Amino acid sequence: MAQKPSTLDPSDLFDIRSLLSDEERMVQDTVARFTDEKVIPIIGQCFDEHRFPSELIPEIASLGLLGSSLPEEYGCANMSGVMYGLICQELERGDSGIRSFVSVQSSLCMYPIYAFGSEEQRRKYLPPMARGELIGCFGLTEPHGGSDPGNMKTHAKRDGGDYVINGSKMWITNGGVDGIAIVWAMTEEGIQGFLIEKGTPGFATQNIERKMSLRASVTSALFFDDVRVPDSQRLPNVRGLKGPLSCLTQARYGITWGPIGAAIACYREALEYAKTRIIFGKPIAATQAVQLKLADMARRITLAQLLSLQLGRLKDAGTMQPTQVSLAKWNNVRMAIDIAREARDILGGAGITVEYCPIRHGLNLESVITYEGTETVHQLVVGREITGINAF
Repeated sequence: MAQKPSTLDPSDLFDIRSLLSDEERMVQDTVARFTDEKVIPIIGQCFDEHRFPSELIPEIASLGLLGSSLPEEYGCANMSGVMYGLICQELERGDSGIRSFVSVQSSLCMYPIYAFGSEEQRRKYLPPMARGELIGCFGLTEPHGGSDPGNMKTHAKRDGGDYVINGSKMWITNGGVDGIAIVWAMTEEGIQGFLIEKGTPGFATQNIERKMSLRASVTSALFFDDVRVPDSQRLPNVRGLKGPLSCLTQARYGITWGPIGAAIACYREALEYAKTRIIFGKPIAATQAVQLKLADMARRITLAQLLSLQLGRLKDAGTMQPTQVSLAKWNNVRMAIDIAREARDILGGAGITVEYCPIRHGLNLESVITYEGTETVHQLVVGREITGINAF
């Protein structure tokens, strides 16, 4: 007897989309359409050429995707946390580099200006950043390490009404793009943030070349040699690690959603390939080995979708905790990188080319599993929460 065709969406077996509001579904559909029409047709070549597609920035901005959760009075869209998550998911379905660009601009640059900046700073910088006319980068990680920001070497010394900054930052997304850097430095009063515009004397950047991951993204080193900035360029409303760590929590939240998109892209491509690749007279999708792999992909994607949606609801309720973000980043990025590798395997030899997406997503996810806290760091955050013992 023939099997009745399933009415379930292979990419959404638990109909999680039905849990979204009409407005949330509209945001997802809009960004999905942008990814399908503008990102996917060019991103393989951009990855191959090691080029960030800056020509997409105006449309990204026009869709309200930059600083999407910030208030409308600063030119932003005032969307919910769940909407921001869906934006990240659909952008990373295209490429981690596109989602990283939006994450850095929104969560690591616009958010601290909004949360910790003066009203003058907000009105000066946030509207052009929302329009994509001013691009920001976030200078926290240093050459000697990124998971111990308390051991910061970059320092800012008070000199009259100015601060003089010396030091360097490493692995900075968008660092080589003309715009503004939000730089965290050690002062006599503790760690503070500074807004340093490109072109300021003593401030130099150098793009990191020969990458095998995030090739469609700009990654740079930042150098500060007696960079003098006025006190008006200091973020006045935060001191200590609370500032940069709260920014990272915002960015990590988006990262819990993004890899779901990458995983779905790999899963869909492997599924379609398996149904059309004929070996020994039948599609490889008819073999138990491949069906087990595909079923496991669907299971893990479903779990990640539920995890991030609940995290988003907690965020919008104002009750989200950093440990919950750590657990979701750990689970979802690991899920995505495993699925990318399994999808590449199903594709066989074809899977090593950028004509198919799994090898590109897999390479990108090697960065995503490392930045904003490595997998091990997030495991230890969860361990500390449940045992009450710090094992760092």
